[in-house]
Amino acid sequence: MNGFYEKMAEILEVDQVNPGDEIVSFDNWDSLGVLSILAYADSEFGVTVTGEEIAAMKVVGELEKLIEQRASK
Repeated sequence: MNGFYEKMAEILEVDQVNPGDEIVSFDNWDSLGVLSILAYADSEFGVTVTGEEIAAMKVVGELEKLIEQRASK
């Protein structure tokens, strides 16, 4: 998933995002961020992720794994 963390950093408007970063710790973590992630997963990987699934994620790495698993099916 080349570029995943770079795109997450862009969406969350920060310099860098790491797998262990808590999603809710970002200042720009809001409904617009969730919608941007949903759109990114769909357009880049052809994957549907729900807002509820994203809300259940604790760290960014969990989100990456979910998208990666669905993209490989």
